[in-house]
Amino acid sequence: MSAATNFDFLLISVVISPQALLFTIKQNFNSQNNASKMSLQACCVKGFEWDGTPERKAVPFPTASNQAYVTGSNSDAVVMLITDVFGWDFINNRLLADHFAREANVTVYMPDFSGTLPIVLTAPRSFNGESLSKDILKMDMQDWAKHGLDIMAFVSKHTREIREPEIFACAKKLRAEYKKLGAIGYCYGGWAVCRLGAKGNNLVDCISMGHPSLLVKEDLDGVAVPIQILAPEIDAAYTEELKEHTWKTLQKNRVAFAYEHFPGVEHSCFTRGDPKKTGEQEAMVRGKSAAVAWFQQWLPPA
Repeated sequence: MSAATNFDFLLISVVISPQALLFTIKQNFNSQNNASKMSLQACCVKGFEWDGTPERKAVPFPTASNQAYVTGSNSDAVVMLITDVFGWDFINNRLLADHFAREANVTVYMPDFSGTLPIVLTAPRSFNGESLSKDILKMDMQDWAKHGLDIMAFVSKHTREIREPEIFACAKKLRAEYKKLGAIGYCYGGWAVCRLGAKGNNLVDCISMGHPSLLVKEDLDGVAVPIQILAPEIDAAYTEELKEHTWKTLQKNRVAFAYEHFPGVEHSCFTRGDPKKTGEQEAMVRGKSAAVAWFQQWLPPA
């Protein structure tokens, strides 16, 4: 039986302590709607900007803004990257897309789903030789409010219901043009890749998500393609309840999955990590490398 072609086999790849498996239920959301409203936290809008030069430029694509960042030259395998709320033109996201394209030998499309946040957060750090620019500002939720950014207003303008048709349209276009299609989503993009990988959609061959937000149990219940989960230990959006549900549901549904636990680090560490917090730079590199290996496994050369 081939692991790459038969989903009726279970793959669990875990780097996790026994204590971390004893999940404690700390949050109890009363409804799916309430869960969605609470899933964008302060950690979703804090972080650091890396220094570097993206390798490619924008091209026309079927989004509301009619554009996407594209990198890589593989004509058979493609990955759609659905970003956090910092969006498609945030340099960190573009540099990450470049790494995926080079190291996994795939073409990467990062669509502009619009409605992104102003970028004013930077601090020194390095990622595979790319250094961050100087300290400018690090804001919490109150600071964002003072600058006129209302996170809940942002969520209401860019609900799942509003964005999902656009996301599906992009995936359908890529599905028609490439032999293999994967999807990866960070924060806001986490729920979206689960929807793309849902039973009956037949859109993607594999998915990966890092510190997802706006995710609900029903998203996990529907996943039917191999899924990778990049999970920081400390995450107010991807709660311990959701983590436990992930384990139980994917095993019950016999879905191939790799759960990567990142002890001691917080939500956003894969795209906007803090070098002053022990282990975050290492988590950033490890998270990138894990995603590369995932794509190499499930989107192999024809």
